[in-house]
Amino acid sequence: MKLFKALTGIAGAIALTTAGSAFADDLRWKMPVAFATNLPGLGSPGAWVAENLTTASDGSLQVRVYEPGKLVPPFDILQSVSDGKVEAGYTWIGYDQGKVPAIPLFAAVPFGMKPWAYTAWYYYGGGHEMLQEVYANKGFDVHAQLCGIIGPETAGWYSQPIETLEDYRGLKIRFAGLGGKVLEELGASVTMMPGGELYQALEKGTIDATEFSMPAIDQLLGFDQVVKYNLFPGWHQQFTAQYMLINKDQWNKTTDAQKALVEASCTAATTLGLAEGEYKNGKVLAGFQEKGVQADQIPREVLQQLKEVTDKVMKQESAKDADFKRVYESQNEFLETYKIWDERAYVPTDL
Repeated sequence: MKLFKALTGIAGAIALTTAGSAFADDLRWKMPVAFATNLPGLGSPGAWVAENLTTASDGSLQVRVYEPGKLVPPFDILQSVSDGKVEAGYTWIGYDQGKVPAIPLFAAVPFGMKPWAYTAWYYYGGGHEMLQEVYANKGFDVHAQLCGIIGPETAGWYSQPIETLEDYRGLKIRFAGLGGKVLEELGASVTMMPGGELYQALEKGTIDATEFSMPAIDQLLGFDQVVKYNLFPGWHQQFTAQYMLINKDQWNKTTDAQKALVEASCTAATTLGLAEGEYKNGKVLAGFQEKGVQADQIPREVLQQLKEVTDKVMKQESAKDADFKRVYESQNEFLETYKIWDERAYVPTDL
């Protein structure tokens, strides 16, 4: 009888394990992306994550990527994921600042952190948890996972030199996120449109100027073929962070193992995206000079003026939204001590 009871207990444990495995449904996710997957560091991590999740999960979590506009318009990804029209999406979440005012702080901050400093705050300073709260507070049913990051963008492509802040007045320019709000303060006419539309808009004169990303990406979009003034540094986006957004119900369906795979894959993609951009940008930028592109540096005094306008905008946004204020204060608190390390630890580039 004792032997029978023991065998029955073992059989029951095996049955429970088998049943648990059987009832853990295989998941099939459609994932529209905001950026073409051939764009290094910006679009490529989304494709890598989808492939890695399918392989590493042994097919229990299969993710199918849809290029921009093929399933969902790039600017509709958040709403589509939250509504459950698609299971996941890969995007630059700053596009949704009109719906979630604090969101640009997790995407790109003018005069903000270097990319590795941002990841330090995000992973260890409570950024990841705050991001989930920010979405929930505005009624969006998504789980957000940092899933890619690149270094500074250029400060834009122009048909005429930009020498003073007055040169922005009346300029029709595509500019994203909080940086766009800064240029609006300076009198620019700021518009938003997806990257795939920018070449034609520049060519037709719909816009006078544009920013989009780093040199390795801007080259692929052909901006240097239309306008010849490329401005640096990218004061408005010292880091650009991309995220995998997952419908909350779908996220809750995943097993602990599947959750761990998503987190690990996205963390790896963040590293790979940054590495790819840093590897390619120098060579591309050097090649621009051979194509007649003039790479201009913004004078320090003009950067200081831009910083003053940025501080004004950040105060305005903090006053309008409690989440914005809370996240921005958290980032600045981290920067107070990080700057000590940053200023002392790194060798100047001219050495």
